[in-house]
Amino acid sequence: MGQRKASRDGDRKVGRRALLIGGTVAAAGSAVLARDELARLWWRTPGVEKPREAGAVDYKGARWVAASDANWRRADRPDDFGIDMVIVHVTQGSFDSAVKAFRDPGHKAATHYIVRQDGHVTQMIRELDVAYHAGNRDYNERSVGIEHEGFVDRPQDLTDEMYEASARLTARICARYDIPVDREHIIGHVEVPGTDHTDPGPHWDWDRYMRLVRRARTTPA
Repeated sequence: MGQRKASRDGDRKVGRRALLIGGTVAAAGSAVLARDELARLWWRTPGVEKPREAGAVDYKGARWVAASDANWRRADRPDDFGIDMVIVHVTQGSFDSAVKAFRDPGHKAATHYIVRQDGHVTQMIRELDVAYHAGNRDYNERSVGIEHEGFVDRPQDLTDEMYEASARLTARICARYDIPVDREHIIGHVEVPGTDHTDPGPHWDWDRYMRLVRRARTTPA
């Protein structure tokens, strides 16, 4: 979350994939292709929702608490938007205050996950959906956001349990989407273009975190 609330991602206009689909169908003149693509996109029709299992989580052991619908938008990642990034945040508050904010439709921002200081993981948005967490539409569409309970100016908030739990979570996300475990693809909110946020802050130990992620990446889930 950093110093200020992220701006709302906003409604997506006609997507690049939809435009490509239209151009391909017109060029190929293929009724089969058109039928297949329409079948894939049926759920985008107004009033039709893609089937979801209520309370399902993407990370084993996470607890599900739903964010407000106003703080994310429905998608079908990685089919419509490829996921190639994990963005690290710090809540600038308690775990409970972050959950409350993400459940508030007026907040206009939320991450997929929150990691508590004791290592507990809560998921609030499905990874296949776009969370409004980065303050940059392109980065929102291609990333998974992880908040960490604490304040950027309090190094004592960044506990061993938090680092280890978050590293395991990030490792599983990287494995699921074949994301390279490096600092180009695992970044802080402060590194997102156009943001005015400072998290995860100067006390976040990137060298330690990346070592933990790499170790977890090679450990069976």
